[in-house]
Amino acid sequence: MQNPVIATYGHGTHNDFVVLFDPDNQLDISAPQVAAMCNRSSGIGADGMIRIIKGDDGKWFMDYRNADGSIAEMCGNGIRVMARYLVAKGHQREGIFAIDTRAGIKHLRVPADDDISVNMGKVYDENEEVSATANGRTYQGFNINVGNPHAAVFIEDLSTLGSLETAPLVSPSSSYPEGVNVEFIEILPNHEVKMRVHERGSGETQSCGTGTCAVALAATLKSGEPLPSRWVIYPPGGRLVVDIDGHSNATLTGPAVMVSDHDVSAFLV
Repeated sequence: MQNPVIATYGHGTHNDFVVLFDPDNQLDISAPQVAAMCNRSSGIGADGMIRIIKGDDGKWFMDYRNADGSIAEMCGNGIRVMARYLVAKGHQREGIFAIDTRAGIKHLRVPADDDISVNMGKVYDENEEVSATANGRTYQGFNINVGNPHAAVFIEDLSTLGSLETAPLVSPSSSYPEGVNVEFIEILPNHEVKMRVHERGSGETQSCGTGTCAVALAATLKSGEPLPSRWVIYPPGGRLVVDIDGHSNATLTGPAVMVSDHDVSAFLV
């Protein structure tokens, strides 16, 4: 009988993940296996998979995969879920610690119970206007780099957007050779915004951590205000806060929740 492989299901503002603890980097997980685990009909169901590895330098590494199994740089909601897992399972003391990602090292403040803050690093305006077309309507916005690519576009009333089951068409497509996450932004009073997001490799999700950072910078550019800035952002899954300092470094603050453990060995054969 195959030994069980236990994974934990968790979420950050309902952006959900399957978390696998593999500190010695022993699991060789293929894209189809990830897709099977993340399948909402026949698997556990999630927006992505996080495999936790411990590097030779002693730092935790986030091996993040999209729901289709493709490799991604990192995920702002996912890294908070990973940090909550490490503390909740006793692998890491609460406080300030670092997690390495394909987008570089990120430092987090992880209390025992409260919201988690992660320094997401620099958020870049690529100085290029972009457009995204969904359901026959085209919206204008900005090309934003958060270590992964974003097209952050504006809409007057988010309730009129319609379905995001199909990936929006983004122009110029040449700016995003490896695909793009697309955020639709409705600016509200008092530095608050609502958003929806279509993530490359996953489809529409309830939230996107790097996407909220892109939204915060795009909203700042749209408002014509200087940095620093703070935005309270409402994706469908909840509430997140993004602070961008005067050097364009973003800090993302929000919840992370562990829900349940699952034996995923059947998906790894």
